[in-house]
Amino acid sequence: MSASVEIVSFGYLHDAPPAAHLTIDLRHHFRDPHVSPELRYMTADDAPVRTAVLNTPGIAALVEATATAVAAFAAGPSGGAVTVADGCAGGRHRAPTFARALAERLTAAGHSVTVSHRDMGKDVVQR
Repeated sequence: MSASVEIVSFGYLHDAPPAAHLTIDLRHHFRDPHVSPELRYMTADDAPVRTAVLNTPGIAALVEATATAVAAFAAGPSGGAVTVADGCAGGRHRAPTFARALAERLTAAGHSVTVSHRDMGKDVVQR
């Protein structure tokens, strides 16, 4: 069953997570591109960031698992849109890359998908 899906990427260091049916926390289990000086000031708009994130062990499996969870929500009797929020520390690297990969996977499965990146355009958090 196809559903309307909204995906919002965000950074936990900027504000509270947005309201969602599913919230995916990418902070602790997946290496942060921020630690690499050559990637720190880039975003998910840059190919080296996308490559680093998508080649991280476990990311592809998490995209698949999240797509399966979205399908389960969509199959429920009340239907309606499904919102997925995915966050990393600053919202510039892991979260928007994951959001785009999930959107591609869900679109291929016939879902209508919108993606927004709440914090990708914000300044790098100095830590």
